[in-house]
Amino acid sequence: MIRKRSSLIFCGAFLFITWNAILVLLLWGRPPQGRDQKEGSEGPPSNVMEDVLRMANAFENELEKQKEILLQIQNHQLLWEPSDKNKPKVTAPHQPVIPILVIACNRVTVKRCLDKLLQHRPSAELHPIIVSQDCGHAETAEMIRSYGNNVTHLKQPDLSDIQVRPEHKKFKGYYKISRHYHWALNQVFKTLGHSSVVIVEDDLEVAPDFFEYFRALLPFLKSDPSLWCVSAWNDNGREGYVDPGKADLLYRTDFFPGLGWMLLREVWEELEPKWPEAFWDDWMRQPEQRRNRACIRPEISRTLTFGRQGVSLGQFFDKYLRYIKLNTEFVPFTKLDLSYLKEETYKENFEKEVYSAPVVKYEDVKQGQLQGPGPFRLQYSSKDSFKLMAKNLGIMDDFKSGVPRSGYRGVVSFMSRGRRIYLAPPPGWTQYDL
Repeated sequence: MIRKRSSLIFCGAFLFITWNAILVLLLWGRPPQGRDQKEGSEGPPSNVMEDVLRMANAFENELEKQKEILLQIQNHQLLWEPSDKNKPKVTAPHQPVIPILVIACNRVTVKRCLDKLLQHRPSAELHPIIVSQDCGHAETAEMIRSYGNNVTHLKQPDLSDIQVRPEHKKFKGYYKISRHYHWALNQVFKTLGHSSVVIVEDDLEVAPDFFEYFRALLPFLKSDPSLWCVSAWNDNGREGYVDPGKADLLYRTDFFPGLGWMLLREVWEELEPKWPEAFWDDWMRQPEQRRNRACIRPEISRTLTFGRQGVSLGQFFDKYLRYIKLNTEFVPFTKLDLSYLKEETYKENFEKEVYSAPVVKYEDVKQGQLQGPGPFRLQYSSKDSFKLMAKNLGIMDDFKSGVPRSGYRGVVSFMSRGRRIYLAPPPGWTQYDL
Protein backbone atom coordinates (compact mmCIF):
# COMPACT_ATOMS: atom_id res chain seq x y z
CA MET A 1 0.00 0.00 0.00
CA ILE A 2 2.81 2.38 0.88
CA ARG A 3 4.55 1.61 -2.41
CA LYS A 4 1.34 2.37 -4.35
CA ARG A 5 0.90 5.68 -2.56
CA SER A 6 4.52 6.62 -3.23
CA SER A 7 3.87 5.97 -6.94
CA LEU A 8 0.91 8.34 -6.84
CA ILE A 9 3.10 11.01 -5.30
CA PHE A 10 5.68 10.69 -8.06
CA CYS A 11 2.94 10.73 -10.70
CA GLY A 12 1.53 13.92 -9.21
CA ALA A 13 4.93 15.59 -9.25
CA PHE A 14 5.49 14.45 -12.84
CA LEU A 15 2.14 15.86 -13.97
CA PHE A 16 2.95 19.14 -12.24
CA ILE A 17 6.22 19.55 -14.14
CA THR A 18 4.73 18.38 -17.46
CA TRP A 19 1.75 20.72 -17.20
CA ASN A 20 4.02 23.73 -16.61
CA ALA A 21 6.17 22.82 -19.59
CA ILE A 22 3.14 22.54 -21.88
CA LEU A 23 1.73 25.79 -20.51
CA VAL A 24 4.93 27.68 -21.30
CA LEU A 25 4.94 26.35 -24.86
CA LEU A 26 1.29 27.25 -25.40
CA LEU A 27 1.70 30.75 -24.05
CA TRP A 28 4.85 31.28 -26.02
CA GLY A 29 3.31 30.13 -29.29
CA ARG A 30 -0.12 31.80 -28.92
CA PRO A 31 -0.60 34.82 -31.22
CA PRO A 32 -1.11 38.01 -29.26
CA GLN A 33 -4.49 39.75 -29.26
CA GLY A 34 -4.92 42.29 -32.09
CA ARG A 35 -2.59 40.40 -34.43
CA ASP A 36 -5.18 38.36 -36.35
CA GLN A 37 -4.22 40.08 -39.58
CA LYS A 38 -1.96 38.32 -41.93
CA GLU A 39 1.68 39.16 -41.64
CA GLY A 40 1.73 41.03 -44.91
CA SER A 41 -1.48 43.03 -44.32
CA GLU A 42 -1.56 46.62 -43.34
CA GLY A 43 -2.60 47.81 -39.86
CA PRO A 44 -1.31 49.31 -36.64
CA PRO A 45 1.71 47.49 -35.10
CA SER A 46 1.03 45.46 -31.87
CA ASN A 47 2.24 46.58 -28.51
CA VAL A 48 4.96 43.99 -27.80
CA MET A 49 5.47 45.03 -24.15
CA GLU A 50 1.78 44.56 -23.30
CA ASP A 51 1.81 41.09 -24.83
CA VAL A 52 4.84 40.05 -22.78
CA LEU A 53 3.29 41.33 -19.52
CA ARG A 54 0.02 39.57 -20.30
CA MET A 55 1.81 36.27 -20.88
CA ALA A 56 3.81 36.66 -17.63
CA ASN A 57 0.67 37.30 -15.60
CA ALA A 58 -1.06 34.27 -17.07
CA PHE A 59 1.98 32.09 -16.34
CA GLU A 60 2.19 33.36 -12.73
CA ASN A 61 -1.50 32.62 -12.10
CA GLU A 62 -1.15 29.10 -13.47
CA LEU A 63 2.00 28.52 -11.41
CA GLU A 64 0.16 29.43 -8.20
CA LYS A 65 -2.53 26.86 -9.04
CA GLN A 66 0.10 24.19 -9.59
CA LYS A 67 1.80 25.05 -6.28
CA GLU A 68 -1.50 24.47 -4.51
CA ILE A 69 -1.81 21.06 -6.18
CA LEU A 70 1.73 20.10 -5.18
CA LEU A 71 1.09 21.22 -1.58
CA GLN A 72 -1.97 18.96 -1.45
CA ILE A 73 0.14 16.05 -2.67
CA GLN A 74 2.69 16.71 0.06
CA ASN A 75 -0.02 16.89 2.73
CA HIS A 76 -1.44 13.58 1.61
CA GLN A 77 2.03 12.06 1.77
CA LEU A 78 2.25 13.01 5.45
CA LEU A 79 -1.08 11.30 6.05
CA TRP A 80 0.02 8.14 4.25
CA GLU A 81 3.32 7.81 6.09
CA PRO A 82 3.12 5.72 9.29
CA SER A 83 3.12 7.84 12.44
CA ASP A 84 5.62 7.23 15.27
CA LYS A 85 3.62 9.21 17.80
CA ASN A 86 2.08 6.14 19.42
CA LYS A 87 5.33 4.18 19.54
CA PRO A 88 7.29 4.05 22.80
CA LYS A 89 10.15 6.54 22.83
CA VAL A 90 13.49 4.82 22.33
CA THR A 91 16.22 6.27 24.50
CA ALA A 92 19.94 5.57 24.33
CA PRO A 93 21.19 3.12 26.93
CA HIS A 94 22.80 4.62 30.01
CA GLN A 95 26.46 5.36 29.44
CA PRO A 96 28.60 5.12 32.58
CA VAL A 97 30.84 8.05 33.40
CA ILE A 98 34.44 6.99 34.06
CA PRO A 99 36.56 9.94 35.22
CA ILE A 100 40.33 10.00 34.80
CA LEU A 101 42.24 11.05 37.91
CA VAL A 102 45.70 12.43 37.12
CA ILE A 103 48.02 12.47 40.14
CA ALA A 104 50.38 15.44 39.71
CA CYS A 105 53.05 17.15 41.77
CA ASN A 106 55.95 19.20 40.45
CA ARG A 107 56.51 18.03 36.88
CA VAL A 108 55.51 20.40 34.09
CA THR A 109 55.81 17.38 31.80
CA VAL A 110 52.26 16.64 32.96
CA LYS A 111 51.52 18.39 29.66
CA ARG A 112 52.53 15.26 27.73
CA CYS A 113 50.18 13.17 29.84
CA LEU A 114 47.25 15.57 29.46
CA ASP A 115 47.80 16.12 25.75
CA LYS A 116 47.54 12.38 25.05
CA LEU A 117 44.50 11.97 27.28
CA LEU A 118 42.71 14.80 25.48
CA GLN A 119 43.83 13.53 22.08
CA HIS A 120 42.36 10.06 22.61
CA ARG A 121 39.36 10.95 24.80
CA PRO A 122 36.14 10.04 22.95
CA SER A 123 33.84 12.16 25.14
CA ALA A 124 34.37 14.93 27.68
CA GLU A 125 31.05 14.08 29.32
CA LEU A 126 31.80 10.38 29.75
CA HIS A 127 35.44 10.87 30.73
CA PRO A 128 36.01 14.06 32.74
CA ILE A 129 39.69 14.60 33.52
CA ILE A 130 40.46 15.53 37.11
CA VAL A 131 44.00 16.67 37.87
CA SER A 132 44.86 16.50 41.56
CA GLN A 133 48.03 18.44 42.33
CA ASP A 134 50.20 18.08 45.40
CA CYS A 135 53.46 19.93 46.22
CA GLY A 136 52.23 23.47 45.45
CA HIS A 137 54.58 23.80 42.47
CA ALA A 138 53.67 27.07 40.72
CA GLU A 139 54.90 26.21 37.22
CA THR A 140 53.04 22.90 37.22
CA ALA A 141 49.90 24.64 38.49
CA GLU A 142 50.13 27.18 35.68
CA MET A 143 50.55 24.40 33.12
CA ILE A 144 47.43 22.64 34.41
CA ARG A 145 45.45 25.91 34.45
CA SER A 146 46.34 26.49 30.81
CA TYR A 147 43.96 23.66 29.86
CA GLY A 148 40.99 25.70 31.07
CA ASN A 149 37.68 23.85 31.13
CA ASN A 150 39.18 20.75 29.50
CA VAL A 151 40.26 19.55 32.95
CA THR A 152 39.24 20.02 36.57
CA HIS A 153 42.17 21.23 38.68
CA LEU A 154 42.16 20.19 42.33
CA LYS A 155 44.86 21.20 44.81
CA GLN A 156 45.75 18.99 47.75
CA PRO A 157 45.52 21.46 50.66
CA ASP A 158 47.77 19.75 53.22
CA LEU A 159 51.34 20.59 52.21
CA SER A 160 52.73 20.20 55.72
CA ASP A 161 55.85 18.20 56.39
CA ILE A 162 55.44 14.58 57.47
CA GLN A 163 57.33 13.29 60.48
CA VAL A 164 58.85 9.86 59.84
CA ARG A 165 61.23 7.68 61.80
CA PRO A 166 64.92 8.33 61.02
CA GLU A 167 65.44 5.20 58.91
CA HIS A 168 62.55 6.27 56.65
CA LYS A 169 63.74 9.82 56.09
CA LYS A 170 64.82 9.02 52.54
CA PHE A 171 61.37 7.57 51.88
CA LYS A 172 59.45 10.71 52.85
CA GLY A 173 58.28 11.13 49.27
CA TYR A 174 56.38 7.84 49.50
CA TYR A 175 54.54 9.15 52.56
CA LYS A 176 53.47 12.29 50.71
CA ILE A 177 52.28 10.27 47.73
CA SER A 178 50.17 8.04 49.94
CA ARG A 179 48.64 11.08 51.66
CA HIS A 180 47.87 12.61 48.27
CA TYR A 181 46.23 9.45 46.91
CA HIS A 182 44.03 9.22 49.98
CA TRP A 183 42.84 12.81 49.62
CA ALA A 184 42.39 12.66 45.83
CA LEU A 185 40.39 9.43 45.85
CA ASN A 186 38.12 10.81 48.54
CA GLN A 187 37.50 13.84 46.33
CA VAL A 188 36.54 11.63 43.39
CA PHE A 189 34.27 9.25 45.28
CA LYS A 190 32.93 11.26 48.22
CA THR A 191 32.95 14.87 47.07
CA LEU A 192 32.28 14.43 43.35
CA GLY A 193 30.21 11.27 43.79
CA HIS A 194 31.67 9.10 41.03
CA SER A 195 31.27 5.32 41.14
CA SER A 196 34.52 4.41 39.37
CA VAL A 197 37.79 6.05 38.40
CA VAL A 198 40.89 5.39 36.31
CA ILE A 199 44.05 6.60 38.03
CA VAL A 200 47.11 7.70 36.07
CA GLU A 201 50.21 9.50 37.24
CA ASP A 202 51.58 12.60 35.58
CA ASP A 203 54.39 10.71 33.82
CA LEU A 204 52.16 8.30 31.89
CA GLU A 205 51.31 8.42 28.20
CA VAL A 206 48.19 6.55 27.12
CA ALA A 207 47.47 4.43 24.04
CA PRO A 208 44.83 5.27 21.40
CA ASP A 209 42.43 2.64 22.78
CA PHE A 210 43.04 3.47 26.45
CA PHE A 211 39.47 4.68 27.01
CA GLU A 212 37.95 1.88 24.93
CA TYR A 213 39.83 -0.68 27.03
CA PHE A 214 38.45 0.56 30.33
CA ARG A 215 34.91 1.08 29.02
CA ALA A 216 34.79 -2.54 27.86
CA LEU A 217 36.07 -3.92 31.16
CA LEU A 218 34.02 -1.84 33.58
CA PRO A 219 31.04 -4.27 33.42
CA PHE A 220 33.35 -7.19 34.27
CA LEU A 221 34.84 -5.34 37.21
CA LYS A 222 31.38 -4.51 38.53
CA SER A 223 29.88 -7.96 38.10
CA ASP A 224 32.77 -10.28 39.05
CA PRO A 225 33.60 -10.31 42.79
CA SER A 226 36.84 -12.19 42.04
CA LEU A 227 38.18 -9.03 40.35
CA TRP A 228 39.24 -5.86 42.13
CA CYS A 229 41.05 -3.80 39.49
CA VAL A 230 41.72 -3.36 35.80
CA SER A 231 45.20 -2.23 34.81
CA ALA A 232 46.57 -0.90 31.53
CA TRP A 233 50.06 -2.18 32.37
CA ASN A 234 52.06 -5.35 31.65
CA ASP A 235 55.13 -5.53 33.90
CA ASN A 236 56.84 -7.78 31.34
CA GLY A 237 55.56 -5.82 28.36
CA ARG A 238 58.90 -4.94 26.82
CA GLU A 239 59.51 -5.11 23.09
CA GLY A 240 60.35 -8.71 22.21
CA TYR A 241 58.57 -10.11 25.28
CA VAL A 242 55.02 -9.59 23.98
CA ASP A 243 53.23 -10.84 20.89
CA PRO A 244 52.74 -7.85 18.57
CA GLY A 245 49.97 -9.73 16.77
CA LYS A 246 47.89 -10.13 19.94
CA ALA A 247 46.98 -6.55 20.81
CA ASP A 248 43.52 -7.78 21.81
CA LEU A 249 44.76 -10.44 24.26
CA LEU A 250 43.91 -9.89 27.93
CA TYR A 251 44.85 -11.79 31.10
CA ARG A 252 43.84 -12.20 34.69
CA THR A 253 46.71 -11.59 37.10
CA ASP A 254 47.14 -12.00 40.85
CA PHE A 255 49.67 -9.16 40.86
CA PHE A 256 48.47 -5.57 41.29
CA PRO A 257 50.16 -3.73 38.38
CA GLY A 258 49.06 -0.12 38.89
CA LEU A 259 50.32 2.37 36.28
CA GLY A 260 46.93 3.24 34.84
CA TRP A 261 44.27 1.32 36.74
CA MET A 262 40.55 1.35 37.40
CA LEU A 263 39.01 1.25 40.87
CA LEU A 264 35.39 1.01 42.01
CA ARG A 265 33.90 3.09 44.82
CA GLU A 266 32.96 -0.08 46.72
CA VAL A 267 36.59 -1.19 46.81
CA TRP A 268 37.71 2.27 47.90
CA GLU A 269 35.21 2.20 50.76
CA GLU A 270 36.83 -1.07 51.81
CA LEU A 271 40.40 0.28 51.58
CA GLU A 272 40.01 3.89 52.72
CA PRO A 273 39.65 3.32 56.49
CA LYS A 274 42.96 1.43 56.63
CA TRP A 275 44.88 3.32 53.92
CA PRO A 276 48.63 3.16 54.67
CA GLU A 277 50.92 6.06 55.51
CA ALA A 278 53.38 5.06 52.78
CA PHE A 279 54.14 2.48 50.06
CA TRP A 280 50.48 2.22 49.13
CA ASP A 281 51.08 0.06 46.04
CA ASP A 282 52.99 -2.67 47.89
CA TRP A 283 50.33 -2.48 50.60
CA MET A 284 47.69 -3.17 47.94
CA ARG A 285 49.60 -6.34 47.03
CA GLN A 286 49.40 -7.79 50.51
CA PRO A 287 47.00 -10.73 50.93
CA GLU A 288 44.95 -8.83 53.53
CA GLN A 289 43.97 -6.31 50.84
CA ARG A 290 44.03 -8.52 47.74
CA ARG A 291 41.94 -11.28 49.34
CA ASN A 292 42.62 -13.69 46.46
CA ARG A 293 41.15 -11.25 43.95
CA ALA A 294 42.66 -10.68 40.53
CA CYS A 295 43.17 -7.79 38.13
CA ILE A 296 42.80 -7.69 34.36
CA ARG A 297 45.90 -6.69 32.41
CA PRO A 298 46.73 -6.57 28.68
CA GLU A 299 49.33 -8.41 26.62
CA ILE A 300 50.51 -5.05 25.27
CA SER A 301 50.48 -2.11 27.67
CA ARG A 302 48.06 0.77 27.21
CA THR A 303 50.30 3.12 29.21
CA LEU A 304 53.94 4.10 28.96
CA THR A 305 55.93 5.86 31.65
CA PHE A 306 58.25 8.63 30.48
CA GLY A 307 59.29 9.92 33.91
CA ARG A 308 62.73 8.74 34.90
CA GLN A 309 62.92 11.15 37.82
CA GLY A 310 60.67 10.54 40.80
CA VAL A 311 60.57 8.97 44.23
CA SER A 312 61.80 5.67 42.77
CA LEU A 313 64.91 7.50 41.49
CA GLY A 314 64.86 5.61 38.20
CA GLN A 315 65.61 2.24 39.79
CA PHE A 316 63.56 0.32 37.24
CA PHE A 317 63.31 2.90 34.48
CA ASP A 318 66.64 2.36 32.76
CA LYS A 319 66.49 -1.42 32.98
CA TYR A 320 62.82 -2.14 32.28
CA LEU A 321 60.34 0.71 32.05
CA ARG A 322 61.84 2.66 29.19
CA TYR A 323 61.54 -0.41 26.94
CA ILE A 324 57.87 -1.14 27.58
CA LYS A 325 55.95 -1.39 24.30
CA LEU A 326 52.97 0.97 24.09
CA ASN A 327 50.09 -0.30 21.99
CA THR A 328 49.49 1.71 18.81
CA GLU A 329 46.67 -0.35 17.25
CA PHE A 330 43.12 0.62 18.20
CA VAL A 331 41.28 -2.48 19.42
CA PRO A 332 37.45 -2.18 19.59
CA PHE A 333 37.21 -3.95 22.95
CA THR A 334 33.58 -2.93 23.50
CA LYS A 335 32.63 -4.96 20.42
CA LEU A 336 34.64 -8.08 21.37
CA ASP A 337 33.51 -11.15 23.27
CA LEU A 338 35.50 -10.97 26.51
CA SER A 339 33.61 -13.71 28.33
CA TYR A 340 36.79 -15.81 28.39
CA LEU A 341 37.93 -13.57 31.26
CA LYS A 342 35.26 -14.90 33.63
CA GLU A 343 36.93 -16.63 36.56
CA GLU A 344 35.98 -20.29 36.13
CA THR A 345 36.25 -20.22 32.33
CA TYR A 346 39.60 -18.46 32.43
CA LYS A 347 41.12 -20.64 35.14
CA GLU A 348 40.16 -23.86 33.38
CA ASN A 349 41.34 -22.78 29.93
CA PHE A 350 44.54 -21.15 31.18
CA GLU A 351 45.66 -24.13 33.24
CA LYS A 352 44.80 -26.51 30.40
CA GLU A 353 46.95 -24.53 27.96
CA VAL A 354 49.86 -24.13 30.38
CA TYR A 355 50.05 -27.70 31.62
CA SER A 356 49.42 -29.32 28.26
CA ALA A 357 52.39 -27.43 26.81
CA PRO A 358 55.59 -29.48 26.52
CA VAL A 359 58.18 -28.94 29.25
CA VAL A 360 61.48 -27.55 27.97
CA LYS A 361 64.87 -26.94 29.50
CA TYR A 362 66.03 -23.51 30.58
CA GLU A 363 69.17 -23.83 28.43
CA ASP A 364 67.11 -24.46 25.29
CA VAL A 365 65.01 -21.36 25.95
CA LYS A 366 68.05 -19.24 26.72
CA GLN A 367 69.95 -20.36 23.63
CA GLY A 368 66.95 -20.23 21.29
CA GLN A 369 67.06 -23.95 20.49
CA LEU A 370 63.35 -24.68 20.83
CA GLN A 371 61.73 -26.71 18.06
CA GLY A 372 58.20 -25.90 16.98
CA PRO A 373 55.93 -22.87 17.33
CA GLY A 374 55.03 -23.32 21.01
CA PRO A 375 53.72 -22.62 23.54
CA PHE A 376 56.27 -24.19 25.90
CA ARG A 377 56.39 -24.66 29.65
CA LEU A 378 59.50 -23.84 31.65
CA GLN A 379 59.10 -25.21 35.15
CA TYR A 380 60.49 -23.70 38.34
CA SER A 381 60.53 -25.41 41.71
CA SER A 382 61.18 -22.55 44.14
CA LYS A 383 61.44 -18.78 44.40
CA ASP A 384 65.17 -19.01 43.91
CA SER A 385 64.89 -21.06 40.73
CA PHE A 386 62.25 -18.65 39.42
CA LYS A 387 64.45 -15.63 40.13
CA LEU A 388 67.47 -17.23 38.46
CA MET A 389 65.63 -18.12 35.26
CA ALA A 390 63.61 -14.89 35.13
CA LYS A 391 66.67 -12.70 35.55
CA ASN A 392 68.66 -14.53 32.88
CA LEU A 393 65.75 -14.54 30.45
CA GLY A 394 65.18 -10.80 30.89
CA ILE A 395 61.83 -10.66 32.69
CA MET A 396 61.06 -9.13 36.08
CA ASP A 397 62.38 -11.45 38.77
CA ASP A 398 60.96 -9.97 41.97
CA PHE A 399 58.03 -11.05 44.15
CA LYS A 400 55.59 -8.91 46.12
CA SER A 401 53.86 -10.78 48.94
CA GLY A 402 54.88 -13.99 47.22
CA VAL A 403 53.38 -13.08 43.83
CA PRO A 404 55.63 -12.67 40.75
CA ARG A 405 54.94 -9.67 38.54
CA SER A 406 52.15 -10.38 36.01
CA GLY A 407 51.71 -13.86 37.54
CA TYR A 408 48.47 -15.81 37.62
CA ARG A 409 48.37 -18.91 39.83
CA GLY A 410 52.15 -18.77 39.88
CA VAL A 411 52.49 -18.69 36.07
CA VAL A 412 54.22 -15.87 34.19
CA SER A 413 53.56 -15.65 30.45
CA PHE A 414 56.01 -13.99 28.05
CA MET A 415 57.51 -14.27 24.58
CA SER A 416 61.06 -15.42 23.88
CA ARG A 417 62.39 -15.32 20.33
CA GLY A 418 58.86 -15.33 18.96
CA ARG A 419 57.59 -18.27 21.04
CA ARG A 420 55.20 -18.26 23.97
CA ILE A 421 56.81 -19.37 27.22
CA TYR A 422 55.00 -20.17 30.46
CA LEU A 423 57.31 -19.95 33.44
CA ALA A 424 55.25 -22.13 35.75
CA PRO A 425 55.30 -24.03 39.04
CA PRO A 426 54.72 -27.80 39.01
CA PRO A 427 51.16 -29.07 38.39
CA GLY A 428 48.95 -28.98 41.44
CA TRP A 429 49.88 -25.45 42.53
CA THR A 430 47.61 -24.28 45.35
CA GLN A 431 48.92 -21.02 46.88
CA TYR A 432 51.70 -18.47 46.97
CA ASP A 433 54.54 -18.77 49.48
CA LEU A 434 54.75 -15.49 51.36
